[in-house]
Amino acid sequence: MRDCEEFLLPYKQAVDELKVKFRGLRTQFERSDEQSPIEFVTGRVKPVASIRDKARRKNIPLERLEAEMQDIAGVRIMCQFVDDIKKVVEKIRMRKDFKVVEEKDYISHNKPSGYRSYHMVIEYPVQTVYGEKKILAEIQIRTLAMNFWATIEHSLNYKYEGQFPEEIKTRLQRAAEAAFRLDEEMSLIREEIKEAQAFFSKKKEQTDDC
Repeated sequence: MRDCEEFLLPYKQAVDELKVKFRGLRTQFERSDEQSPIEFVTGRVKPVASIRDKARRKNIPLERLEAEMQDIAGVRIMCQFVDDIKKVVEKIRMRKDFKVVEEKDYISHNKPSGYRSYHMVIEYPVQTVYGEKKILAEIQIRTLAMNFWATIEHSLNYKYEGQFPEEIKTRLQRAAEAAFRLDEEMSLIREEIKEAQAFFSKKKEQTDDC
């Protein structure tokens, strides 16, 4: 990483391109009058200090960063409901413009901390002036409630340098479960709304036919 800016350039390009593509997917859903499973999309390139810190913690040699650090480029897709995450995952698996190399389901199998999210590591081809360069990028797909919890946990992680007091750890776990129960309850409510809409739509059609 002698020239950090040059090293990170393909990753920045990948993040910019992926954000455009996933936002475009959201627009396509909206124009087809279909409920979009994507609420919004964000992305970032990991700062140099964070890259060095993670490389040190994970014992990754700097010359192996491209092959072993999967989240230098990161894109986050936010969904309203848990079921929407499954739809987004399926859409990503179907794409031909990059290759999915790994999936990590932290929703069905949440981390001990309570963290929930669906991670997909992709191999993305970036077109450069020197030719095509394939890089690893991580896509995180989560609900708004999961993201709220993860954002707070991330901030506290900096404050306590990863060493949470037991009381804080317990409260975070409880909050994670509360956020997931909220997601489940909102999903049930959405299904009930759909059933009601279908019922009244059918009833209206029968009335119009009379």
